Amino acid sequence: MLFDAASPDLSISTPSLAPGPAPLSPPAEAVRAARALAPRLFAQAAATDAEATFPGQEFAWLRAAGLLTAPLAPALGGAGLGAPAATEALLDVLRHVGRGNLAVGRLYEGHVNALLLIQLYGHAAQLQGWAADAAAGRLFGVWNTEDPAQGVRLEPLPGGRYRLFGAKTFASGAGYVHRPLVTGALAEGHGWQMFVLPADAQAPALDRSFWRPLGMRATASYRADLTGLEIGPADLLGPPNAYYRQPWFGGGASRFAAVQMGGAEAVFDETRRFLQRLGRTDDPYQRQRLGQMALLRESGRQWLRGAAARAALPADAAAGPQPAAAAYAGLVRTAIEQIGLAMLPLAERCVGARGLLQPEPFERLHRDLTHYLRQPAPDAVLADVGRFVLDGHDF
Repeated sequence: MLFDAASPDLSISTPSLAPGPAPLSPPAEAVRAARALAPRLFAQAAATDAEATFPGQEFAWLRAAGLLTAPLAPALGGAGLGAPAATEALLDVLRHVGRGNLAVGRLYEGHVNALLLIQLYGHAAQLQGWAADAAAGRLFGVWNTEDPAQGVRLEPLPGGRYRLFGAKTFASGAGYVHRPLVTGALAEGHGWQMFVLPADAQAPALDRSFWRPLGMRATASYRADLTGLEIGPADLLGPPNAYYRQPWFGGGASRFAAVQMGGAEAVFDETRRFLQRLGRTDDPYQRQRLGQMALLRESGRQWLRGAAARAALPADAAAGPQPAAAAYAGLVRTAIEQIGLAMLPLAERCVGARGLLQPEPFERLHRDLTHYLRQPAPDAVLADVGRFVLDGHDF
């Protein structure tokens, strides 16, 4: 059953601004809302840590906080987080959501990704319609991973329509996302076409047995079979092969890295809380480990600031490939993966076996972060960075 967009209004409360200071900009307001929401997401995370669940309540909170529309331009009712100048704010929002719950962060990052691509390639009528969907609480996502046996293809029908065949795997939010952005192969080798599937009207067949993960259980990343569904010209987004254009394809890695960094920060936060609660703050070895974890945390935050400065993606689809931006995003992705992998064993040593027992959150955090850090082709990404610098380029 699709997530009910008419969920109760559970708006988070924020203090009113005192007279005098200038009001926060919309991107800064979005960051403040995400920061305030993170503890609430964290407190709820254990309740949805199961393969047969979806964080619907959490997305009601995101909607009430204005975060479902925040990636949209102000003219479309959003906070403008998709603008290049707002990249740091966007990454901070994603980091805070990931700090609250990595599964929610993964799903929210897919929602953001879809809305950014829609604004990059959509025409006016599409922008208005899909922005209205986001405002109504409908969720977006990106389904790109092909089923190895039968990937998605589009077969032409009269009137510019297409019948779909094939399936996607790792289709995050399947059964709950109303507007997944999907890639499919056009006939006769004409390339890959993006389209936004109205999944509440054209529901794919889901294989839930596909999703038996180590972590990120609540992302509902099922196998989605689109065979027999039909789409029309208004559902097509951009020209063929637009999805893979650089720097947007590789440069988007900074966004999921920001969510991962939020998960690493949650590990730090909970390790500190655990040691403080048990009165183990005077142990010199615990202090040394926390110092190392603080170094890792600050390093990750600096990498995200670097991404905002060096890997901000242009909002104009006619912009050139900008290889430096894509290469720097590859560095950010790699650095934050290493930070997460270094943070986990330090936390394990700090909390010991006692800390890995429920209801402590470390076992879940370990599973979720370990699983989410496994993004595709990490070695190829770093090799591309090496090729970039060996060719005499720099950032």
